[in-house]
Amino acid sequence: MQVQPYLFFDGCCEEALAFYSQALGAQVTALMRYRDSPEPPPPGDAMDGAKIMHANLQIGETQIMASDGQRPGEGVFKGFSLSIAPASDAEARRLFDALADGGQVQMPFGPTFFATAFGMVADRFGVGWMVIVPR
Repeated sequence: MQVQPYLFFDGCCEEALAFYSQALGAQVTALMRYRDSPEPPPPGDAMDGAKIMHANLQIGETQIMASDGQRPGEGVFKGFSLSIAPASDAEARRLFDALADGGQVQMPFGPTFFATAFGMVADRFGVGWMVIVPR
C-alpha cells in the first residue's frame, strides 16, 4: 500500500508542474485536461477546459498527483510538508535554493543535530518542503 499526496493548485497547476520539473527534475508522467473528459461539465461550472483535471508528477521514486482543482480559493496548503532526501549535502542545497526561489524560507538550510543538512521552505505555491540529508 502507498500513500500519495494529491495537491490542488487553485488554477496554477501547469505553472507548478513546470516549476517542479525545473527545480527538482520532476517528470510529468500523465496529464489530463478538463476538456479531455468524456463527461460534460456540471451546470454552472466555469472551469476553463485548458486547466488540468489530473496530472502525475514523478519526483525520484515518488509520485505526486496534482490538479487545478474545481473550487477557486481552496488551494491553501496547511498542516503538512513534503520531505525530500537527496543523496548529498550539495544536492540538498541546490534543491532547497530552487524551492526557495519565489517562496519563503521557514528554517534556514544548514547542519543540525539530526542531519548533515536540513531546511524548511514554503515554495512559491505555498507547498511546504523539508529538505534533509540524515546523519
